[in-house]
Amino acid sequence: MGPEGKVTDKGGRQMTEILVIHTGGTIGMVPGPGGLHPAPGVVETALGALAPAGTTLTVIAFDPLVDSAEMGPDHWNRIIDAVASFGGQGVVVTHGTDTMAFTGAALSQALAGVAIPVVLCGSMQPLNTGGDAEGNLALALGTAAAGAAGVWLAFAGRLMPAAGLVKHHAQDADAFRAVAQEPLPGPFRPRRFAQARLAILTLSPGLPADALGAMLGRLDAAVLRVFGAGTAMSDPALHAVLAAAVARGCRIRAVSQCEAGGLAPGAYAAGAALWRAGVENGGTDTPEAALIRLWLSVLD
Repeated sequence: MGPEGKVTDKGGRQMTEILVIHTGGTIGMVPGPGGLHPAPGVVETALGALAPAGTTLTVIAFDPLVDSAEMGPDHWNRIIDAVASFGGQGVVVTHGTDTMAFTGAALSQALAGVAIPVVLCGSMQPLNTGGDAEGNLALALGTAAAGAAGVWLAFAGRLMPAAGLVKHHAQDADAFRAVAQEPLPGPFRPRRFAQARLAILTLSPGLPADALGAMLGRLDAAVLRVFGAGTAMSDPALHAVLAAAVARGCRIRAVSQCEAGGLAPGAYAAGAALWRAGVENGGTDTPEAALIRLWLSVLD
């Protein structure tokens, strides 16, 4: 074993070690009678053709492979543990796109300060179909081999910070944007996810206060998507429900329903009741980032 995660081959040449964690998703699917479904070996075969020269790959494949709709804290913990114990140059995580923003936020926060590149990768079309999969995977591998430390998404020819991802299109190859998030402090201290009851809730005109109260009554913490720069309906019953939830220990973190711009508490009188109730200011957090922030702190 050489420095910086490099090993030498039989000819004495240095090799860069990359760990690939294949969780599932469209990138490794094949057509079947009921539609696309995960197939073992698809990603592994592609890796041999796409890996940069001078690299050696270690592949960990989830068994069974997971549709991203099923991803959650147990899966995040498996990825975190694998990254934390890896001594090589970089990591690629193949993943479905539907919950990529949640996993991007989870890994960015749980692995804050990581000294190697951890690169998420998925696709809108499977490998071997002439779509975007090969390009995304090649970009991810190249970044893992020689890119900057941190957690990234390799997608549509671009490398994006994974902390504030937004999937803004359900079908186009250029499906993601990245909203800038507040930098996370180091040093590197991998964190794991415990079981907790959390949800993202959304204000909407006419929302019954008792319906919101019923949800909050079953939760340890919640993200509340509010209007604009931080406003809500002037409904005393709604305000009372929020205050009662906070008083019993349910943390509530507000974020904007707008994709970018964040909250500005105090800008509008219509938002004052939120802050009086003890709702936290999520600033520029995306809903996914706010959820992960609460998840990692609610049981501390």
